[in-house]
Amino acid sequence: MVAPSLLGPVAERVPEVERIAVLRANALGDFIFVLPALDALRATYPQAEIVLLGAPWHVQLWRDRPGPVDRVLVVPPADGIRRPEPDEKPATTDEFLAAARTERFDLALQLHGGGANSNPLISALGARVTAGLRTENAPPLDRWIRYVYYQHEVIRYLEVAALVGAPATTIVPALAVTAVDRAEAAEVLGPVERPRVALHPGATDTRRRWPAERFAEVARDLVGAGYEVLVTGTPAEREVVDRVVAAAGVPVRPQVGTLSLGGLAGCYAECALVVSNDTGPLHLAAAVNTPTVGIFWVGNLINTATPLRGRHRPIISWTVRCPVCGVDCTTDIYPHRPGDDGCPHRDSFVTDVPVAEVLEAAHELLP
Repeated sequence: MVAPSLLGPVAERVPEVERIAVLRANALGDFIFVLPALDALRATYPQAEIVLLGAPWHVQLWRDRPGPVDRVLVVPPADGIRRPEPDEKPATTDEFLAAARTERFDLALQLHGGGANSNPLISALGARVTAGLRTENAPPLDRWIRYVYYQHEVIRYLEVAALVGAPATTIVPALAVTAVDRAEAAEVLGPVERPRVALHPGATDTRRRWPAERFAEVARDLVGAGYEVLVTGTPAEREVVDRVVAAAGVPVRPQVGTLSLGGLAGCYAECALVVSNDTGPLHLAAAVNTPTVGIFWVGNLINTATPLRGRHRPIISWTVRCPVCGVDCTTDIYPHRPGDDGCPHRDSFVTDVPVAEVLEAAHELLP
């Protein structure tokens, strides 16, 4: 039997569920998008243990943190699953599966992607019922829904949760901020003496990076308006953070590798605003209920931007042709449409976003 719900049909609950495995082992922003699906599973199966099949950083994030994840099992690095972390000495896939089968999972959900690599892993867990996403080249699970690229990520994973009888309870990702998070941020940054704004100028994909010099213009304006400005970044983003700091020409506080992920959550929770490219820290800020101004390429906006506007302003770049070679980069996934093949360039696709537009949105949201 299929019951109606806010987001469409929901299958019957699976009976006698004691343990649920959920595969989601990729990056920070990707993980934030599955939080509503995990909340749905928790609400539907309140007595079940929810075990995240994730990466080592998930273990740190979920240590003593309230929320829908009870425990993390680290899944080994593999093609289409995740990359190894520095200095990691992972188990082999065979060793992982041998241990995971002893868990006797009742449900195993693939919330990881199209399934070509991840569905075989889910099937190998030996769960009573498997469910997830599937592209045409991926093997099926017991219950599956077609993976269609242009769909909001939050809704995508809520539809998978519905396959096992778990209707949506929210469409807004939320991450609890702990006292430990706040204490770490306070120790590193000191007390908040005037409203803070954090800028995050990095992004793993350089096509999603707004120019550092424009972040510097935003920093100058906000410092002039009386705000304390932080510039956050991962160690791999040190160079772009340094460029923002140098170009700003006003006192800003670079924070590169000074905070753990929990500490960054604590930092953002104390900020009046976060201005960022479309990348994990932007979605983390929204998940800890901080207002955001995000800079998005139009295709990414469809998949990842929050639909809420009371506290969030996604600023859209409408660039669709590579700024280097002019190739139309919107036709790759549409075989029936005439167009160009994909290009290898990684120059920014968001340089058409003007500083004035970002500042206007920022001042609308700031106290």
